[in-house]
Amino acid sequence: MRKFPWMIAAALVAAPAVATAAVKTKEVTYEADGVKMKGFLAWDDAAKDKRPGVLVVHEWWGHNEHARNSARKLAKMGYVALAVDMYGDGKKAEHPDDAGKFAGQVMKNFDGAKARFVAAEALLHEDPHVDPTRTAAIGYCFGGGVVLNMARAGVDLQAVGSFHGSLGAAVPAKEIKAKLFVANGGADPFVKDEQKAAFKEEMKAAGADLTFIDYPGAVHAFTNPGATALGKKFKLPLAYDAKADKASWEAFSKFLAEALKK
Repeated sequence: MRKFPWMIAAALVAAPAVATAAVKTKEVTYEADGVKMKGFLAWDDAAKDKRPGVLVVHEWWGHNEHARNSARKLAKMGYVALAVDMYGDGKKAEHPDDAGKFAGQVMKNFDGAKARFVAAEALLHEDPHVDPTRTAAIGYCFGGGVVLNMARAGVDLQAVGSFHGSLGAAVPAKEIKAKLFVANGGADPFVKDEQKAAFKEEMKAAGADLTFIDYPGAVHAFTNPGATALGKKFKLPLAYDAKADKASWEAFSKFLAEALKK
């Protein structure tokens, strides 16, 4: 167990004096669990060497710009990033009732959820820019719970990052080989102290290499710039926290670079 305070692995090709990122993006489709999925791939076209791949799993709202922006940021840092689709056909929720319904439908059938995640990972590994031996996954809210549960299930990942994600177990934890990073809102009403304690004990028992950081004062969805407006609209305890967003991304970037280094 590491510390308890729930990038840049590939060099950018340089112009004569400075490194220049040339981020490219494209829409991709793939099939999983009998459903057509819509993803979003981002990579730095200036980099020539194979580099690590990172899967990005969306919030319960579905495959939206928040997940895509995360993929773009990762591409600028030298990774190939795939914002995945866990709901199918790029479906997005406009209301929390629908978001909860969509998320519940996926996670109540964990084998199906795993099939969707693994299909996205296989697509990422097929990309000619990707070193398939170095793969990570990050997720937000619902997506944070997804990636932690994929680590529990033994999916082949070297690193996992959860931002304001669910800590609950959909499957029993096997021996966890992926290094874990959890960025949690210290004032998130959806994650109780007893849940955090139970999660840490669960990870300790599974032999996980865990970094768990609470960000004081941050509530749920603190990395999403649109969270405050959504919280007000639907009377939910959601809010963007620029300080916690910046600090958690910086900490995760260092974690990821170390976890995926050759």
